[in-house]
Amino acid sequence: MSGGSGAAGSALTWAALREVKCAELEGAADGWGRVSNRADAARDRIEGQLLPGLHDTQKGEAVGAAVGRLRRLGSNFQYIYTECGLLRTTLNSLAHEIKAQQRVLQGALDDAAALRFTVHADGSVTYPAAGEGLVDGKPLAGGTASGVPNPGMVTPTGLVAPNPNAGKAQDIADRVAQAVRTAADADWRYTRILRALKAQEGLGVPAATWKDSAADAAAVRQAAGSYLRNAIPHDASPAERKAWWAGLTDEQREEYLAVYPDRIGNLDGIPALVRDAANRDNLQLLMGKLEGRDDEDSATKLAALREIDRQLRAVPGAGEPPMYLLGIGDQGNGRAIVSYGNPDTARNVAAYVPGLNTSLDEEFAKNDLKRALDLSIVSNRHGDPAAAITWLGYDAPQSPDGFRSLSVAAGGRAEDGGLAFREFMSGIEAANGNQDPHMTAIGHSYGSRTVGSAAQHPGGIPGVDDIVFVGSPGVGVDSADELGVGRGHVFVGAAANDVVTKLPSKGEFAVGAAEMLVGGPAAAYVFGGFADRGDDDVWFGKDPASEAFGAQRFEVGDGPPLVGEGRVTIDAHSEYFDPELDRASVENMALIAAGRANRIQREEPR
Repeated sequence: MSGGSGAAGSALTWAALREVKCAELEGAADGWGRVSNRADAARDRIEGQLLPGLHDTQKGEAVGAAVGRLRRLGSNFQYIYTECGLLRTTLNSLAHEIKAQQRVLQGALDDAAALRFTVHADGSVTYPAAGEGLVDGKPLAGGTASGVPNPGMVTPTGLVAPNPNAGKAQDIADRVAQAVRTAADADWRYTRILRALKAQEGLGVPAATWKDSAADAAAVRQAAGSYLRNAIPHDASPAERKAWWAGLTDEQREEYLAVYPDRIGNLDGIPALVRDAANRDNLQLLMGKLEGRDDEDSATKLAALREIDRQLRAVPGAGEPPMYLLGIGDQGNGRAIVSYGNPDTARNVAAYVPGLNTSLDEEFAKNDLKRALDLSIVSNRHGDPAAAITWLGYDAPQSPDGFRSLSVAAGGRAEDGGLAFREFMSGIEAANGNQDPHMTAIGHSYGSRTVGSAAQHPGGIPGVDDIVFVGSPGVGVDSADELGVGRGHVFVGAAANDVVTKLPSKGEFAVGAAEMLVGGPAAAYVFGGFADRGDDDVWFGKDPASEAFGAQRFEVGDGPPLVGEGRVTIDAHSEYFDPELDRASVENMALIAAGRANRIQREEPR
């Protein structure tokens, strides 16, 4: 269709625009869509059937080599799926824009025909004599209007009334010209995109190719804004988003997944299987985007993304539930939401919010994700199918020196994170297919403050029945009754040697701030014991493990002492989720998550 090297130089005419067969563009789009779907099916077969089959039935070096080749082939199919999906959307979006301008053009031509005006090949419009002159009363002469302002149409003297057809002709000419110019601009933009959508030669799909693919997706997103993006219901409720997705055609869903995997994958209320598929593709685009950057932040996030990608491609071990990527992003300190078990089908769903110093890095990808994995494995032993989620959907406070940084003192990040967590849990509730699923929110460290913030909003946390706090420096309230589920459904684990659960209150801290700043958590612990005699306040309010708070305290291990083996350690703060180091804690949290809280091992409050 393109007739020039740019929009301004296009030779497109209104007659050519009228004859463009958009159905052929849409037919070509359908063809690329079929190729994309076949590639996606091939990838699913490799990753869902062939790789697990080899893993379960074969052993040896040859099998290892075959697995490597299959994974490479699966990556290639994933790239084909992504690029062909972009081609389909590009062609459909072009057809969408051209059809819109054809409607504008046809409306102008219909108006010209009804008025018996003549539209010439160059878009100018000739109109007949009409009206009557003020002096002689004769009809005013006809003329020709072009699609640009025509200074000769109206005389400035005021002695002659303009021909009433002149304004109508000018409007028609302007609409014709505008339709042609807009269509030519679309033709030029999409031609550039289509020329860029090509793969390098060879069988491999290196990181540089994914980097190009990320740029391709960005270009298509920018061009297809009005076609797809504006319809995404960002401001709707999760339930409304679920209904929106259900109402789309298969082709529309496929296009959204190809062009906007980042938005669909992170849209609360969308089914988990869809979010997982979108985020797996977006993961590749993000790695391509960060590849080659030499700044420390990009390198840190890239290492985390690679580790998450490795885990997603690995075959689950015996007793391990499948892994679903419910969110991924590089904004702020990074975002990652991973579920072990399908939260849409599980009867019991638990979501864990990590705390201070958590960010999208390799440690998070290895350790924080494992916490949800271990919790899901144990929860599934206690009843109905369970899913456990690690939710890094906010910017937790960061401090290279642990609790020396007073950034943790601010509650603003907990407030922002609490709002995001409520939205996420509302989406989990909306997408779950069970009647009244059992849902648990778990906050660790500063994450308990975030969960506490989420629970303080009217109605509490959507869908959540039970709340668990471990290693908590306070949750922002002074009573379990203020968290929306009733004190009988608020549970607390606090290790005897976890100094974070004994951070002094803000008033006490003000007295001994110098000691804490110099000594960090160890000084806080010692100072807390000195200044907080008989008191039960901690940094963010009443100690959740205290009798005054009113929660149900469950048994956890003591954790390593603050001083031992010639060193100072706060490892007791991080062992709550480790089934090897603190079996009691994991078992009790799993029982709560499984709806079996009546079976937990209880501990007396402080």
